[in-house]
Amino acid sequence: MKYMVGETANGAAVFAVTGDEAINLTALDPAVGNDLKALIAAPALARSMAVKMRGASRVPVASIIPALPVADPGKIICLGLNYTDHIKEGGYDIPDYPALFMRGRNSIMAAGAPMVRPSCSDKLDYEAELMLVIGKGGRHIPEADALDHVFGYTVFNDGSVRDYQRKTHQWTPGKNFDDTGAIGPFVVTPDELPAGASGLRIESRVGTEILQSSNTANMIWSVAQTIATISEYATLDAGDLIAMGTPPGVGHAKTPNPRWLLPGEIIEIEIEGIGICASPIVDEKDLGVKAAE
Repeated sequence: MKYMVGETANGAAVFAVTGDEAINLTALDPAVGNDLKALIAAPALARSMAVKMRGASRVPVASIIPALPVADPGKIICLGLNYTDHIKEGGYDIPDYPALFMRGRNSIMAAGAPMVRPSCSDKLDYEAELMLVIGKGGRHIPEADALDHVFGYTVFNDGSVRDYQRKTHQWTPGKNFDDTGAIGPFVVTPDELPAGASGLRIESRVGTEILQSSNTANMIWSVAQTIATISEYATLDAGDLIAMGTPPGVGHAKTPNPRWLLPGEIIEIEIEGIGICASPIVDEKDLGVKAAE
C-alpha cells in the first residue's frame, strides 16, 4: 500500500494512493484519523480498509496538499556516514559503529512546504535519504526480526546547515534548524518494496541538474542492522522515524566550489518505488520571522 497524509478542501485525511489518484480512507472510516498513527497502531484497521476501498471515489493526488505522515513523532533518529563514498568526500574515517544523531520536531516539515535557508548562514545543503516509519515498537530487537518492526518507507531530505554542523564534533546545531528536514509525501509499506528497501535508485536534483545518484544497496548499515543497533540503547515506539543516511554528491563536497541551495530553487529527492519529495527554497528573512525580544 502507498499512503499519503494531506489536506483537502474537506480537511486533513489519510489517503491510499494508486497512480495519480487517491482514496480518502478517513472519509471511509473516521477511526483512521488524520495521520498514520491509527493505522500503525492497529494493523487490523489497515487490513479492513481493503474491503472498504472497493468502489470508493477517488481524487487526484495533485489536489492534496501533503502533510507529515506522522504529525508528532516521538523520536526522529538519523544515521550519518552510511555510504562509503559520502564518508570519503566529507573527509571522515569509515566508522566501526553507526554515527547517530537526533532531530527535533520543529526541524521537519512535509514535502512541498518551503525549506528555509536561515538568516545566519548561506550554507544550506541537501541530503537524499531513505526514511523508515516504525510500526511495532520494541527494545533489544534482533536483527533477524527487525524488518517486522517497519510500517513503511518514505523519502527524506536531511537539509543541513554545514557551517553550524561543523562548529562542534556533535552535528546537532546544523541538523536542527527549523523547517530544513522534508519528509514524504508518500509512505510505502514493505510488501511493495524489496526487503529492507535495498536496491532502490536514490537521487537528488534541482531542475535537470543531478546532484546525487546512487542506490540504497550501497548503504553500509542496512535497515535491519540499524533498527537492531538503535534498540540496544533506546526503546523504539510506533511512529518513530529513522533516516538512513545520504549517498555521495552533497553540496559542500562539490568541486571546485560548494553547491549550496539558493532561494527560488526547488530541490527534489526521488527514491525508486516510493516517490519524489520536492521543496522550494526560501530565505528566512523573506518569511518575516522575528527574533524573540
